[in-house]
Amino acid sequence: MRSSSKKADVLICGAGIAGIAAAYHLSVKHGIKNVLLVDELPPLSLTSDKSTECYRNWWPGPGDAMVSLMNRSIDLIEDLARESGNRFHLNRRGYLFATADPARITTFKRAAEETAELGAGPVRYHKGRSEDSVYVPAPAQGFEGQPRGSDLITAPSLITRYFPYLSEHTLALLHPRRCGWFSAQQLGMYLLERARECGVRLWQARVEGVEIAGGRVEAVHLNDGGAPVKIWTGNFVNAAGPFLPHVGKMIGVDLPVFHELHVKVAFRDALRVVPRDAPLLIWTDPTLLPWSEQERLALAGSEETRYLLGEFPSGVHARPEGGEDSDVVLMLWTYDTKPVKPVFPLTFDPHYPEIVLRGLAVMIPNLRAYFGRMPKPVVDGGYYAKSRENRPLIGPLPVDGAYVIGAFSGFGLMAACASGELLAAHLTGADLPQYAPAFTLERYADPEYQKLLERLSETGQL
Repeated sequence: MRSSSKKADVLICGAGIAGIAAAYHLSVKHGIKNVLLVDELPPLSLTSDKSTECYRNWWPGPGDAMVSLMNRSIDLIEDLARESGNRFHLNRRGYLFATADPARITTFKRAAEETAELGAGPVRYHKGRSEDSVYVPAPAQGFEGQPRGSDLITAPSLITRYFPYLSEHTLALLHPRRCGWFSAQQLGMYLLERARECGVRLWQARVEGVEIAGGRVEAVHLNDGGAPVKIWTGNFVNAAGPFLPHVGKMIGVDLPVFHELHVKVAFRDALRVVPRDAPLLIWTDPTLLPWSEQERLALAGSEETRYLLGEFPSGVHARPEGGEDSDVVLMLWTYDTKPVKPVFPLTFDPHYPEIVLRGLAVMIPNLRAYFGRMPKPVVDGGYYAKSRENRPLIGPLPVDGAYVIGAFSGFGLMAACASGELLAAHLTGADLPQYAPAFTLERYADPEYQKLLERLSETGQL
């Protein structure tokens, strides 16, 4: 790289999925050849590869901006799957929300009908009556020809028939269908390969500063361990993931972003308790962890473990990872959502694997077989960079030539393709989609948007 021109039409700080998607759209779709992608770590290695790799068009309002963004992103992901021979193993198994609380059935119905109105697709009701819609289970592989919208299942016979591994106390299931998962690494690398074929250069270095002259971006200073390097450029994209606010300060912009630590566990389900064709399984009820009386007495005796006896929030979830020959299950539960400062390397609650396993056992009782003898888990995670309303920041910043793409709060993989497209449209002056204003930094200065925030009761965070 040192022998190459120290100029770039666009310099992107961050080679996670957001930066790579932006580079792909700028180069492949808009023909900009001199795009420089800069990260001090290998591509996709900070947070993008720590994801559960899921996607959904299932988002609450107010407004249809999130559903529209995700529908567009899924359209693009499906196009890439067709183009690549589904190299990244896109499936459409759906998300399965489950409850044992009769009061939550009304909540399920309201959420399904609201999301349908926002463009996610129709609701199909399954109450066990002859006039009901026919429930079509999702295939384990592939994504073509599957229904949109959601299925609300309250017929006990259907719950038992299709999901016999769930708790006998399960009263209702809500199955959004334009949802599933894919290989993040494979999708990201495919986008990067296509971008590099169109001239994108990747440089492993740290962005040290951004030079502003006359109110606009003029150059970016890099450090790759050798002599400092100055790259002349008129366009700088902040795609720095959890370091979004830090990089924002380099151009004098405070980005309204905070951080949460989100952790996942992978363990070997040798007993095959979780079926290999299961969708993403989500328990929507607050939960008391199942402990024996002897365990309760022991936990109560220490201040460090007493919290394990309290009620944990809703949202524990899991999915199988890999094909039929795999026995790996991914488990997640963000029960602690207090804002934190990103610190690397990460540290985790030592009780986290046991907490998540026991929480899941409320939904999937046969997981109790692992109590006290859980196979050695693999624990990893990353920081979610979040805006107040859990919507991304995509678009220009108050310095000419400066842009942001980030604050994806765990949905970066599913949103990356449409977000990269949107960022590229802003930068090149192309036509913007109707949802574009909902994601710019300028939205916070809009009195109408402030009114919208006041009505916000649900952010869509799992």
